[in-house]
Parts: sequence; C-alpha cells; structure tokens
Amino acid sequence: MKALITGSEGFVGKYLRAELEANGYDVTGLDLVPGEKTVAVNLLEADRVEALLAELKPEVIIHLAGQPDVGRSWKIPAKTFEINVIAAVNLMEAMRKACPEGRLVLVGSSDEYGRLLEAGVSVSEETAVHPMTPYAISKIAQEQMGQAYARAYGMHICMTRSFNHGGAGQKTGFMIPDFCLGIVKAERGETDAVSVGNLASKRDFTHVKDVVRAYRLIAEKGRSGEIYNVGSGKTHSAGEILDRLIALSGSAVAVRPDPARMRPSDTPVICCDRSKLTRDTGWEPQLEIDDILRDTLEYYRARQE
Repeated sequence: MKALITGSEGFVGKYLRAELEANGYDVTGLDLVPGEKTVAVNLLEADRVEALLAELKPEVIIHLAGQPDVGRSWKIPAKTFEINVIAAVNLMEAMRKACPEGRLVLVGSSDEYGRLLEAGVSVSEETAVHPMTPYAISKIAQEQMGQAYARAYGMHICMTRSFNHGGAGQKTGFMIPDFCLGIVKAERGETDAVSVGNLASKRDFTHVKDVVRAYRLIAEKGRSGEIYNVGSGKTHSAGEILDRLIALSGSAVAVRPDPARMRPSDTPVICCDRSKLTRDTGWEPQLEIDDILRDTLEYYRARQE
C-alpha cells in the first residue's frame, strides 16, 4: 500500500515513516527539502502538489506539515494560517482530483481546546474548544475544512487533536528536552543548575512511537469525518518529570527556579480522554513516561550541544 507523509523530515515524520514501513507500506515523504524517498514540494504550490499526487496516487496520506510554533504564530499570524490551512486545502483538492478513494489523516493539536479550567481533568472530543492563539485557531480551521471535504465529496478524512508527545530527537523549546539538555550540561560541568519554571501543572505525555502507531491505525480504521484525541490518559506534573529525570541521571543535579519561566497556568491539569480512539481502532499506549524520559536524556547525552 502506498503512503505519503507530509512534513516527513520532522521529528514525528521520521518515526511515522518507520512505523508505516514496518507495517508493509511503501512510503514517500514530502517536505521542503529533499531526502531519501522524500520529494521537495511546497504545499502552497497547488499545481505541484496536484501533479505529485497524480503521479504517486497514494492510498494513505498523513498530513504532519505545518507551522507548529505557538509563540511564533503571534509574530506571523497570516503566514501561520497560510501554512496550516491553505496548504491543507491544496492537499485535499489534489487528493480529490487525483486519488479520491484514498484515506487522509489531518494532524491537529490539543492546543485547540485552549483555556480548559476544570474541564482539563478529562478532555474528550466533545469538550468545547476555546482557542487562545493563532496557531490553535488555524488548526481548528484545518479540522473544519477536513470535515467539509469529507461531507461534500465523500472523501475519507479523519482529524486528530494530539496531546503532548516526546522521545529521542525532539528539539529544545519543549519541557522534557529542555530539562534533559539542562541535566546533561550539569553532568558535563557546563552549568551548576537546571533552571525551571512552574513545576505544578500536570500534562498528558505519550511516546512518539505510540503516537505514530495511533496515526497509522486512524488511517486504517478511523471513521471518516471524525476527530480523535491522541494521548495516554495519564498525567504527570513538571516537578515529577524533573525528579524522574534527575533519578535517571544518577547525578546530583541542582534545580534553580527562574522567575522568567514562572508562568501561572489557567489549567492545572490537562488529561486526554482517549476512549473514542481506543473504541474505533483498538489503540492503547504501550510505552510509559520513563521510556520518553530515558530516550530523550540519552539522545541529548549523545549530542555535542
């Protein structure tokens, strides 16, 4: 079976390629830069996207490409919409013309839920969305366009709202990689402490290997037009994660509160209700939080930052 991954050269894309190939798919990647079995195409160039899909005729498309930086979306809101919405529409138009029988998964974000307050204890697909950033609004627009194409053209399109995920290869700018890099620098004697912010908030974390397996199963078994939360259903506070990482390190790592990082959270706990995903696809997470932490810590130990 032929599969196409957009954003194939990113953190998640590389894991998704391995997951699909391990399950018998012939995978082609699409990204801004060429690579092995990766075609360089800008999704904003509608004619080129259509020509590529007409040539490949993929049976499964998983759309990872986008502008993923929440903070940057405030600096480039129009470009964020262009990349996250217009590019997805170009992909769906090309699919409609070239391979309308294919299956498409549009990957979104739990950031769409926004300010959850007490609703964060158990977040289902029925939880009202209150997007707070241009990024989140763009992902909702992508999702709604996917549902519109599914209804209007009978195309098989599923959407995800993916919660926090991690593993080896995730770049800094996210909490777990930032903690890991700080610990590694402390181990090397390059710093005397790890700087931290608010350690009380609890979030739902899933290993990237489990996440890409969920994407494959959604492509294979998901119901068209449906939105699927992708998350573990377990929460861990930032403080717990830091303590676990220090224990894994085995070193005496000091922790220094950083006032610049001390941002209070409107939602003390965010936990994914994954029951719909499990019901429709049979997916359950196989890896635990310590697998994420161990893999990420070893990744940063092996790098020369």
